[in-house]
Amino acid sequence: MASATTQTTDHFRGEDFAALLDETLGRDSGFDGSVVRGRVVRLTDDYAIVDVGLKSEGRVALREFAPPGVKPEVQPGDVIELYVERYEDRDGSIVLSREKARREEAWTSLEKAFEANQRVNGTIYGRVKGGFTVDLGGAMAFLPGSQVDIRPVRDVGPLMGVPQPFQILKMDRARGNIVVSRRAVLEETRAEQRSELIQGLTEGMILDGVVKNITDYGAFVDLGGVDGLLHVTDIAWKRINHPSEALQIGQPVRVQVIRFNPETQRISLGMKQLEADPWENVALKYPPGARFTGRVTNITDYGAFVELEPGVEGLVHVSEMSWTKKNVHPGKIVATSQEVDVMVLDVDSSKRRISLGLKQVQRNPWEQFAEEHKVGSTVEGEIRNITEFGLFIGLSADIDGMVHMSDLSWDEPGEEAMKHYEKGQVVKAKVLDVDVEKERISLGIKQLQEDPAADALASIQKGAIVTCIVTAVQTNGIEVKVDDVLSGFIRRAELARDKAEQRPERFAVGERVDAKVVSVDRTSRKVALTIKGREVEEDKQAINEYGSADSGASLGDILGAAIRRRNTED
Repeated sequence: MASATTQTTDHFRGEDFAALLDETLGRDSGFDGSVVRGRVVRLTDDYAIVDVGLKSEGRVALREFAPPGVKPEVQPGDVIELYVERYEDRDGSIVLSREKARREEAWTSLEKAFEANQRVNGTIYGRVKGGFTVDLGGAMAFLPGSQVDIRPVRDVGPLMGVPQPFQILKMDRARGNIVVSRRAVLEETRAEQRSELIQGLTEGMILDGVVKNITDYGAFVDLGGVDGLLHVTDIAWKRINHPSEALQIGQPVRVQVIRFNPETQRISLGMKQLEADPWENVALKYPPGARFTGRVTNITDYGAFVELEPGVEGLVHVSEMSWTKKNVHPGKIVATSQEVDVMVLDVDSSKRRISLGLKQVQRNPWEQFAEEHKVGSTVEGEIRNITEFGLFIGLSADIDGMVHMSDLSWDEPGEEAMKHYEKGQVVKAKVLDVDVEKERISLGIKQLQEDPAADALASIQKGAIVTCIVTAVQTNGIEVKVDDVLSGFIRRAELARDKAEQRPERFAVGERVDAKVVSVDRTSRKVALTIKGREVEEDKQAINEYGSADSGASLGDILGAAIRRRNTED
């Protein structure tokens, strides 16, 4: 009985103590979730013990005072603000948080800045999906990727860990969300700088800027609030195929304003204008006829550009690249970056043009051939090509000579003579002519032998009566041979004095006829003849010898008498 009474008494005493405590402090102390000020009493291995003026001391984890690996900067006696997470834990201690106190303080300050539309300072410290995290003095904010800069940023590394201003776009304390923008700050600052810069901008002004973006045609330079275009042709005096060869993003540059349009606010910049123009006095440095060594910088369909010095280039036209290689792409003769020797052909300083020659620094193979092989000398070579008009014979690695089909044989026609030759065959020929200007070498094969018609050509004269042998009968005349070596032709109208007898078919191949020489072409070895002219001449002689026009005798009587006289004499 006594035992039961004791247990009941103890039970009521416990309830009375709890009720008394609630009555004294209240079940909800009112300190949970509030920020209080306290003094650091001592430090342990993991906590700082803080007196916040309540019935018991509180504790704060040391890791909240410094990042991992860094010694906390807190000492006994320091007065700090803390957030009360729990008024009393199971050990009777007050649980405090330094980090949450800073966050609460930061939120209060950020809300005031947000309402006043003021900028806040923060530090980008991490990446998250769609953007980055920013520390705003204890409060964490989200920075969308589109709000990092005015233009897309490839490398955000230089922005990480650097304190910089941000604009708060949205805040929700209940959810703990803050969205900030760095782009809004840049645009505002950029607008101010742009307005100030454009007001004082003039052509010829020299400015410092930073390369902001690089394209195929140039680079955009940030002049401090406004961008200008630095075209690839204005980067340097020398040839630059792509701006990345001379510039890189983020590079500081000094530029000159070349053109400025106040209406469109477009700015054209130049870098090479700040350097000495290498084309000054270029005519004195590179006189025509002088030889220099240069580097091939660019190859086109019409030639190759050769750099004589940085900023000074000349063009070797395709026609001036080789003595022998015609209609060949320049890329098959020279290569980019190749060192070549060239000759200056012409200089136009006003147009910044220099004409160069590549073949002029080499020996002209046509002149060399003419010096080494006089007209009349014999050469030997391989038939490289056969055309409808003759043979091309290789005389060296680069040049050919041509044997026209008329110079293949003394006797055979050209078409027939060409049938005796084939590509790759080695033949001998005689040099007939060398034209250096036209780059032509004329050769002859038949000239290696004496002309069988040479004696006949030397003896035959215009007006002479010769005996011919008919070799072919054609509709417009007959072909004949004179002395078995000379070719002749008698036109239809010259076959007889009487028109009725001017019929080629009355002649037969092999028949002998007498004809008068009208003309002799010793070059082609051909003779023009006439039977009609011979008959007319014979008539004149008969009249002169046996009669006259005044004697009353007919031409038939005179000719009859002449024929009888001749027969009697025979």
